[in-house]
Formats: sequence, structure tokens, C-alpha cells
Amino acid sequence: MMNNRRYITSLVLLSALLSSCVEEKQVEFEISGQEISLGPEGGTRALRLSSDSEWIAKTQEPWITVSPANGVGSVECKIIVDSALTVNPREGLVRLERLSDGKRQEIKVKQEGFNYEISCEKQELEIESYADFGKRSFTLELTANTPFEVKIIDKNDPLQTKAKWLRCSVPELNLDRGARPRKVKLNFEWDINIYQYDRQLEVEFLALDQSISLSRQDKLEIRQKSAEPIEIGIKGDSLAVLAIHNALGCMGQINSSERMANWDNVTVWKSGPNKGRIRSASFVLFNIKEGIPFQVQYLTAAETLTFFGNTNTFLYSFDPGEFICKLPQLKNLTISAYGLTSLPEDFYKLENLEYLDLSGNNFQAFPEVLCKENFPKLRTLLLNANIRYSDYDLSNFNKDNIGGFVEECPKDENGKRHFPVKILKWDTLDTLRLSVNHFQGSIPSLEDDPDFPKWTEEEVNACDTLPSILIGLPKVLANTNFFSINLNRLSGELPNWLLYHPKLDLWIPDALIFPQSDGRDQDGNSTGFSNEPANLDYYYKEYVNKKFNPNNMTDNE
Repeated sequence: MMNNRRYITSLVLLSALLSSCVEEKQVEFEISGQEISLGPEGGTRALRLSSDSEWIAKTQEPWITVSPANGVGSVECKIIVDSALTVNPREGLVRLERLSDGKRQEIKVKQEGFNYEISCEKQELEIESYADFGKRSFTLELTANTPFEVKIIDKNDPLQTKAKWLRCSVPELNLDRGARPRKVKLNFEWDINIYQYDRQLEVEFLALDQSISLSRQDKLEIRQKSAEPIEIGIKGDSLAVLAIHNALGCMGQINSSERMANWDNVTVWKSGPNKGRIRSASFVLFNIKEGIPFQVQYLTAAETLTFFGNTNTFLYSFDPGEFICKLPQLKNLTISAYGLTSLPEDFYKLENLEYLDLSGNNFQAFPEVLCKENFPKLRTLLLNANIRYSDYDLSNFNKDNIGGFVEECPKDENGKRHFPVKILKWDTLDTLRLSVNHFQGSIPSLEDDPDFPKWTEEEVNACDTLPSILIGLPKVLANTNFFSINLNRLSGELPNWLLYHPKLDLWIPDALIFPQSDGRDQDGNSTGFSNEPANLDYYYKEYVNKKFNPNNMTDNE
């Protein structure tokens, strides 16, 4: 038994001795990949590190993190890459080192840069035609990595001009992380749709730096529903006035919480079948580039309407539109300083007009529709100050469309210009204002014109204030109590029918007839009349019984 124990002990010692004589096999220091690639968003990649002893990971790039950064033995190693900050690609290096013998492994890290983009969460949007004040807006979230501007195009306009009824507030884009896309919210405010058709817009987002190329550039298509029809009546009148006010862009606000009878620039009928409805309405100081809004056609009880004071009137050339022609009950109409150059063909339907003010527009020619036959009840016609452009010498003036009825005085077969006879035929007018325009040439004598009757001896003798000098002179504007043609480009001789007109003194000729604009007409002729009287002494020598004759005036008159 003793010998057996010794034998076993000897075998154990021998086995230990033999084992110590065999060289221990080492684990290779290796990594499962030598290169990784990531997109601009960054991310994590896992690699297998093989080692039999302590190791450490190093990198000089702040945008790369290794986890774990050191350890003993084999482990799964994570390479964490931050989001990119530029549009340019970048590369980095991770170095792994075994501390026992300094052996190294390297991992190359490649990351793409961001592409420039302007993208939005929606590409289509529909909005209502109406919403209460303060609720006419929406927000849109945009993702971008470059400063941008917003362009809103009116697709209902053939010229694709900038839309007026939608506005956008663009906050500053905070690019605190370089080219990394950031989210920003845009606020849009819209106006009520007053039209009986859908309105469509296209919203474009344009990089301020036009030299860059966008990999994504979204657009937003917006459709706004058409307006609800307006019913004729008191409610319809109030809706129509509000819609017209908003469509014109009038200064100030109408307090719609008040009764319509208390609104500014509005009167209502106090009695009768139209009691409570609009009798007159004025729209002043506005900004519009088209005719009168269509809602005007619903004001079927109005007898007086005023539209005055468009912004930059001299820039525009349009007519008031067809809808105003649907109100034959109108008696008084003012469309002044609006930008008109013509009247619609159906304007004659306003046959009950007694007062028409078209002053301060841009008419080149006298509208054909505007004549005595179409407006038998018209007593006041104001067409003064229709000059778009003016200059001292029109013969050297290089602008077209200068307004002022300049086309109404073409040259005749003798190369002469004359004041238009057709205007002088409107003998039913009580008031006719034509001041501050570009009428040129001479005022015709009309003595041989058969369209103008002559003062007869019987007519003159029947009135003790009429002088015999009138007999045989053309009877022109005999019923007109106010007539003005001052500050035009007229020249030549004043005709006798004007110098001895029965109402000349009432017209205040030294202010409203004789004075013309300083300068020259289109032919280079100096303006002003060659026989302009210094005073009316000659006149009152004939009109001895005139009320305004100084010899008939007393201190009490």
C-alpha cells in the first residue's frame, strides 16, 4: 500500500513537470471590422474585440465615442457616432491597444454629411371660406437646415402674382447644430373668401442662398372653399358690406357687433318696403387691384354708393366690373381715385343715375357708354383730375397712358386738335367738371354745326336778362349751372358762344374756365387762350340786367 501511494505521487509530480515545460497558447488581439460607415444622423455599431489581457481604446474625434473605452479580455465594443454638423462628409479613427505588448488595431469611421433640405409635414391643405376673427390661421411644421423665405403664389391669377389673402410669419431658423435639420413652425393667416369660387395657392419655400442645391424642396398646395351665397335682405346687406370692406382692404374695422344702422359710412332706410336695409354706403381709403367686389350686387336697396381713395391709383388700369351694373336703382354713384380707365358695356343699365363722380381716375378716352342717351336722368357728371402722369411739355414726354382724356383730342385733317364736341352736346347736365386733364387744342366755335341750335330772337326777347348779341350763336350747355375746364392744355381763341354764354359769370371763368396748365401740349403749342379777357367788363356791357353785374350789386347782396 505504501508503494502505491509513492507511485501515484510520482505520477502527479511528473505530470505537473511536463505541463510546465509546454508553452501556453495566447488569444490573438483582433477586432471584427476595420471600417464602418454611417449616415449623417449618426448611430451605433457593435464590433467583437478579442484579447487575453488589458486593452484601451483611443480617438481624437469628439464626435466618436467607444464603449467600453477599456477592459480586460474579449468583449463586444460599441462605436457611437454623433449626428453630423455639416453637409460635408467626415472621417475619424479609433485606435485599440493591448497594454501587455502595445499591439494595436485601428477602425476607420466614415460619416456622410447632411443634404440641404426644406421639407414640410403636409403637401396639401384645405381651409374654410370663413372663420371668426382670430381664428383665420393655421400652423405648418417645416424641417430645414438652411435659411429660407416663403413665396405664396396666387394660382387663380394668370400672371401667378403674389397672393394677398394669405400671409406667413417666418421665425428665425436656429441652426445651432450646423447643418443638422431643425424643425420650425410657420404661422399662416388667411382672409375670408368673398368669391363664389375656390381659391388656390401654391406656397414655395426658397433657400436664401441661391447657390446651394436642395436634395428636397417641398411645396404646399392650399385650396380655400368658395364663399357662401348671400341672400337679399337686411342680413345679406350686412354681409355684403362687410365682404366689400374686407375685399377692398379698407382702413379701419367695422364693428359687426353693433347694429348695421350704427356703422360708420352707412345709412339705412327708416321706413317703407326696404326698412332696415342699406340706403347708402361709403368705402374710402382702400387698396385693391381689381374692380368693385362682386358682393355689391346684393345691395339692391341702395340709392347711393361711394368708392373713394385707392392706394397708388395712378398705377392701375381697370374698369369697375360688371357687378355694379346690376343695381339699376342707383341714383348717386362715386367711383373716384380708383384706377379706372374704362367702363363696362353694361354700365348703361344704371339709367337712373342722377349723380356720377368718376374723378381722380386714369381715363385716356371718354367712355362710349357715357352719353346723354344712356343716362337721361343724369344731372351731375364729375370727370376732373383724371391725369395719371403730367409734364410741362407733353411733346417731349416719353410716357404712355398718361390719362387725362388725352385721346379725345386727335388731329383733324388740317392737323389741328379740338375739344370734343360730343361732350358739349350733353345739354341736360346741371354740373360738368372737366378740370385738371389733358384736353388739348381749341374750343370749337360750333357756328356751322347743325347739331347745335341757335339762340333765336324770340328766345332772347322773351328774357330781359339776355342780350341781343346772343342771337344766332350756338346754344351750348344752356342748362349747365356749373362748368369747369380749367388746368387743361387748351389753346387758341375762345369762341363767342362761351365768351357770351348766359351763365358764364356763374361758372366763375377767371378760375374755372380761362386758366390752363402752364406748358405745352403734345404738338408743342403753348397752352392758354389768345383772347382771354382780363375781366368781365365786356360781358356786363351786354348783360346790363344780369344779377351778377357789378352795377346791379348792392352792399347787402
